[in-house]
Amino acid sequence: MRKVVLKEKDISLGNLILVNSYYKLKREPKKSSLQEFKNNVFLDNECCYNLKEILKKIPNQEEIIPVSGFRTKKEQINLYTISLKENGEDFTKRYIAFPNTSEHQTGLAIDLGLKGENDLIRPRFPNNKLGKQFRHLASSYGFIERYKENKVNITKIAAEMWHFRYVSFPHSKIITEKDFCLEEYHDYLKQFPYPDKPLKYQNYEIYYLKYQKNKKIMLQDKDELSGNNIDGFILTRMII
Repeated sequence: MRKVVLKEKDISLGNLILVNSYYKLKREPKKSSLQEFKNNVFLDNECCYNLKEILKKIPNQEEIIPVSGFRTKKEQINLYTISLKENGEDFTKRYIAFPNTSEHQTGLAIDLGLKGENDLIRPRFPNNKLGKQFRHLASSYGFIERYKENKVNITKIAAEMWHFRYVSFPHSKIITEKDFCLEEYHDYLKQFPYPDKPLKYQNYEIYYLKYQKNKKIMLQDKDELSGNNIDGFILTRMII
């Protein structure tokens, strides 16, 4: 057991942070928390490890290529600016997040394509044999398909079959099984306040903690605590 003081600045850290046009990224990850996945595509360490684990289980995994992972703010600005010139405002707003509202700046998002794919904005990753295999495994390793057609009215981003977000297990399973987008999941979790009303899933308990100044909590050895980038934290506790 260890005592932790919840700090306001940490609301913007963790696998479950929500980054969109309403909740902007407050700080980019440190270089030490990133590693190269392949072909100069970098990801958060934990995200990268789990993506590699998925691909190990897919025959012909070399046919799936990483198109885009972590981007700096400068890279996001350049991509957005170039797209405005080449594709116009409507297209750009649908497919490219404005700087500091992009999940790619967190290191927790990966765009995947098929071998030979070279479209940085809309790579081809259909629900064919390889795509189905990846999607079938994704939620078991912490990934969700982030932007779906039936959630555009909430996410404000066009459907992107190539964009996957790491949120960690078991959150990925719950989101997938309930057909939530990440925005809906955070709203849902507010029904399960710490410490008396956990969301129970398999051998996990999940709690929402609204930020309170100088709030102290006791964490168990295997507890994981993530900010939500909104107003508090999500505690994930494994029950043995």
